[in-house]
Amino acid sequence: MAAVTSPESTPQPRVYFQTPPGTEEDVPQKQGRVTVKYDRKELRRRLNLEEWIVSQLMTLYDCEEDEVPELEIDVDELLDLPSDVERAIRVKMLLVDCYKPNDDFVAALLEKVRGMQKLSTPQKKGDITP
Repeated sequence: MAAVTSPESTPQPRVYFQTPPGTEEDVPQKQGRVTVKYDRKELRRRLNLEEWIVSQLMTLYDCEEDEVPELEIDVDELLDLPSDVERAIRVKMLLVDCYKPNDDFVAALLEKVRGMQKLSTPQKKGDITP
């Protein structure tokens, strides 16, 4: 609905658009695709875990963040493994070139991974779920 102000109040007429009553509250807030698929809290936990892993690797390798060897510690891959023993073996295989003791890191990592949800890649429309 448009309303024109009277010429007495302003020298030039102005048009104001009003939204119909009740429509502002009825429109649901649209969330991003990622946060719809995943819980924000779980995404935050995952990000915190990744930052922790990087800081621990910097300590283990005595280097800066950009000098950390290209290790791909895939949390989802670890979650797919059936036991902590297999997870520990997998992480130790990734740390094969680390000459510092890494048992504490592995134990702490497994403790942090415990209870996390696996994050799968969001599927596009038309993708078939296996």
